[in-house]
Amino acid sequence: MFSILVAFIAAGCIGADEVRDEPSAAPAATTAPPSAEPSVESTPTAEPAATPTPAATPTPTATEPEASASASPGGDDGSAAECTGNDSNRTFFAQVAAAVDWSVYCAVLPARWSVDSGQYRLAGGGWMRIAYKGPGGARFELSEGAFCDDAGGCVPNGPDAGPAAFGDMTGTLVIGDDGRYAVVVDRGAQPSWVAIGVGLDVEVVKQFAADLVRVEG
Repeated sequence: MFSILVAFIAAGCIGADEVRDEPSAAPAATTAPPSAEPSVESTPTAEPAATPTPAATPTPTATEPEASASASPGGDDGSAAECTGNDSNRTFFAQVAAAVDWSVYCAVLPARWSVDSGQYRLAGGGWMRIAYKGPGGARFELSEGAFCDDAGGCVPNGPDAGPAAFGDMTGTLVIGDDGRYAVVVDRGAQPSWVAIGVGLDVEVVKQFAADLVRVEG
């Protein structure tokens, strides 16, 4: 089994995006670009985003996914065209979607959001994480794939509050005791999907989660 990690960070406000490579904290037997089986290590080769792409279906705030996949960018991004961000960002999502056998989702957010950090890896089924930052320190975070081995689903502690959309899937809204809100699908399973809002109203988090787009690989 091979793995791959792509780490990227976008810094600055709208129109100023700097991306730099970062090593993965999690150990992996081998790291490889999103392709098939060889064990090769790869690092992100993303192009800086000039300006954040406005969200198609906004709810308060939008971000620019940073970094393209470790392979050279190119190919058909499919529905990744709807993802907030630049062409390299959208290529990143499309390449992850092409490399895993679970559904990859990206955020479609309003202006004044940017990607704070993101990475993916192809070990043990693969996972992807991406975090967006918005006005006033607000954050919207996505974790997808085999990222959690906890039966609790790696969501904030707190009561369930009924069904909520996660893109074209139906998940469960969780009201975190710490003030965060989450929408989780297939909690504790591998794969599973979690969206977490920090510093956002519950209705905003629900809308952000509902507006997530499934990316075709």
